[in-house]
Amino acid sequence: MTPAPFLQYWWRRSLSLLGDLRLAILLLLIIALASIAGTVIEQGQPLSFYQTNYPENPALFGFLSWRVLLAIGLDHVYRTAWYLTLLVLFGASLVACTVTRQVPALKSAQRWQYYCEPRQFGKLALSTTVPHGSLRTLAAALSQNGYRVWYTDNQLYARKGIAGRIGPIVVHASMILILLGGILGSLTGFMAQELVPSGSTFHIQHLIQAGPLAHLPENWSVKVNRFWIDYTPAGDIDQFYSDLSVLDATGTEVKRGTIHVNQPLKYAGVTLYQADWSIAAVRFRLNQSPVLQLPMAQLNTEGKGRLWGTWIPTKPDLSAGISLIARDLQGTVLIYGADGEFLTSLRQGMSTQINNVTLTLTELVGSTGLQIKSDPGIPLFYAGFAFLMAGVIMSYVSHSQVWGLFTEETLYVGGRTNRAQLAFEQELVAIAAALQTQAPPQTAER
Repeated sequence: MTPAPFLQYWWRRSLSLLGDLRLAILLLLIIALASIAGTVIEQGQPLSFYQTNYPENPALFGFLSWRVLLAIGLDHVYRTAWYLTLLVLFGASLVACTVTRQVPALKSAQRWQYYCEPRQFGKLALSTTVPHGSLRTLAAALSQNGYRVWYTDNQLYARKGIAGRIGPIVVHASMILILLGGILGSLTGFMAQELVPSGSTFHIQHLIQAGPLAHLPENWSVKVNRFWIDYTPAGDIDQFYSDLSVLDATGTEVKRGTIHVNQPLKYAGVTLYQADWSIAAVRFRLNQSPVLQLPMAQLNTEGKGRLWGTWIPTKPDLSAGISLIARDLQGTVLIYGADGEFLTSLRQGMSTQINNVTLTLTELVGSTGLQIKSDPGIPLFYAGFAFLMAGVIMSYVSHSQVWGLFTEETLYVGGRTNRAQLAFEQELVAIAAALQTQAPPQTAER
């Protein structure tokens, strides 16, 4: 066998194998099971999380321990090589099925020929005869019912619903777009988290997960102009906001917006979500000093609420000081002495005398917690789902064909359709009945 026929043979064999419906169903089932695992098992958690929740003894289901889970990549299912390979194979199966089945079916639907013998009508699902019927009247009736009609002096062909043959191809194309979107997002997308004090500028650095081809933006940064929280009359958090500015490499503002939960800021394919908040620092004065600033750290309360604290020295040699505790950004702090006793509370803008020092609370500085995502595959997802809906609707359109032949003073009419058989029969019977009533008693108009 020469190389060219040999390659053609294996090319056809490969297309036949990939286009096999059983293979496509098997791949789809495996992808579904893997996606379920990626939904049930927490993704992107630290090693300690999996060691705690998936111990080796006893292992989940007798075998699923943290070692097995990490070895096969169930902690990041959607970015593993085997999952992406499944997507590629399923996409190749869809392409092969489209090329070997759907496209030929569409070409076959577009090819047609006139019927020349009455016996040909006997092979159709529905056929009838109209003595002295008019071919021209049949053409007009079919046109009124949405058919595209071709006819000669004694032959006719009509069809409608070619979109029904295009629909499956559109569905396959939409699924391929969705798969490409998933692959592109897994390879080039990333997710990061940043906790930024109000008034600070930052570059995206703290990645949680990223594809092997992900690229962090380096030519722009984000400034947190202001972060604030709205509280309810009962003192609970109503909403928290961040006023953000996107700055180019020269520091010029190119976009600005205020974000809150469910209202992100988008720029250059990157979306910044309002996700969390914290207290970053406290600003204060001691006696007549300039405004000083000390960071505040979140305290371990064992799940009994969120508290932040810091220690402020009241003597130059740091031999004495006080502790400040805050629970929110409403401007009130609690002050404790060196031995842990409660001394007093202080509101923002007010002063108190402690250890012979006048302490003035200037401001509590908040930090905004941002979740930052980039997924270049999202436009392909949207396009794919749009095409999928269009393709499903098109697939429900019936592809109907009608033939006509006038010979020996008799009009033969027959047709077939790929779905909605009853509606097609009713339509054709109504047309035939109309032809019967309009047929002249002796001669027929050709």
